[in-house]
Amino acid sequence: MRKINIGLSEEQRTGVVKLLNSDLSDAYLVLIKTKKFHWDVVGPQFRSLHEIWEEHYTALTENIDAIAERVRALGGFPIGTAQGFLENSTIKEQEDHIPLATEMVAQLVDDHEQIIRNLREHIDQCSEEFHDEGTADFLTGLMEQHEEMAWMLRSFIEGESLRADGSKPNPEMQKVPAQVK
Repeated sequence: MRKINIGLSEEQRTGVVKLLNSDLSDAYLVLIKTKKFHWDVVGPQFRSLHEIWEEHYTALTENIDAIAERVRALGGFPIGTAQGFLENSTIKEQEDHIPLATEMVAQLVDDHEQIIRNLREHIDQCSEEFHDEGTADFLTGLMEQHEEMAWMLRSFIEGESLRADGSKPNPEMQKVPAQVK
């Protein structure tokens, strides 16, 4: 095999590949959950959740491929087995039951937020410990996508009315006046 000479030592590249494989594992498990919830959701929110989760799992699939290709560009090999994903992920599998729609959304918010926290740490490690700004930049883009997904899902379950400035309206002002007889 030809020696890789991209300005990173073997040790740096190996460290970054380990981080990327962890991110790949997390992305795969949240993809599986998103797909499963997409198939199983029922109730009045069916259509909106079904559509948003299709958008999310499409983006996650593209991200998974990009992470695997980044691993290869650094001379590593991406994890490619279910067992490997389970062993290297910080995301937990869905229990063997079908939750209510709001619980599905809440679980995915938690998962995306976990991924965001991990990515923040990995970005710092890539920059400070491994001096790989290219991977740090790549991970920053992934983090921003997960932030948007988490925000959309959080917005779905928050459901409290707010003014345009973010303040809560006075509940007394929202009462419908009694009909005059």
